[in-house]
Amino acid sequence: MVAERVQALALGGLNKLPAQFIRPAHERPENTVAVDGVTVPVISLSQPHDVVVKEVAEACQEWGFFLITDHGISPSLIQRLKEVGQEFFELPQEEKEAYANDAACGKFEGYGTKMTKNLEEKVEWIDYYFHVMAPASKVNYDVWPKNPPAYRGVTEEYSKEILRITENLLQLLSEGLGLAGKVLKSCLGDEELELEMKINMYPPCPQPELALGVEPHTDMSALTILVPNDVPGLQVWKDDNWVAVNLLENALFVHVGDQIEVLSNGKYKGVLHRSLVNKECTRMSWAVFIAPPPEANIGPLSELVNDQNQAKYSTKTYAEYRHRKFNKLPQ
Repeated sequence: MVAERVQALALGGLNKLPAQFIRPAHERPENTVAVDGVTVPVISLSQPHDVVVKEVAEACQEWGFFLITDHGISPSLIQRLKEVGQEFFELPQEEKEAYANDAACGKFEGYGTKMTKNLEEKVEWIDYYFHVMAPASKVNYDVWPKNPPAYRGVTEEYSKEILRITENLLQLLSEGLGLAGKVLKSCLGDEELELEMKINMYPPCPQPELALGVEPHTDMSALTILVPNDVPGLQVWKDDNWVAVNLLENALFVHVGDQIEVLSNGKYKGVLHRSLVNKECTRMSWAVFIAPPPEANIGPLSELVNDQNQAKYSTKTYAEYRHRKFNKLPQ
């Protein structure tokens, strides 16, 4: 049985949302409007090093989220990344289905429609494409789109740039904890650090006030680095309110994920976030999850734990963490 794709539903001319997409009342965007006048931190990487360390550490402690500018990735590469992703989703449905994943069988890479389980059995208004970008030993090009032909070259180039940014960010985050710059990267697997691309595609939705593109969650990764298209929709949770993230051309969105929260023993916060959808426009985003390899043991860093500040999280492999998170089991 082929899964019902959200994009196919949207193209079918729906004027009413099917019941499985209607969120419980307390989750609906119409009942949970973002607060006005609050903006997320924007950090220029071109500032003096100690200023950047301080601003990044503060953003991670207070928000778990920030935008970075002056990161050195060329606007034309970001533009090409968006173009090849959009072109894939414009292919005939049959051609996309050749890449369908099967999460139930543990086959997560490829084209899919739903990644999360929830108690109400509600589904999210999203199709996606997911695959590993690095390290080379974990990449399976068979699950990358062959069409458009430029997809692989562009994505590999972007992967190198994201790896550079990741190393820079992990150094800044380490120093912000008062540690040597290499500490976080080495805890996260060093050269075995995994980069996973997820292209999120949110088609126009007939009743966007009742649906969510992605329900509220924190990312299980260490960091997530994301670029959106020109349709807003990301919201982050801060001080008991949703805050809408405004678009900023060529900025990268940086989410702190669960693994950094654990390693920092809660000093840095994994950000709770969600995604809204739009009635007229397709929203897309390109998220790269930066994650430790499955066998890495992740727990609070010993340098940050003492009698006054005891470990707030248990230590376990990333594979075990991921299993518990996917199946909504306590960590």
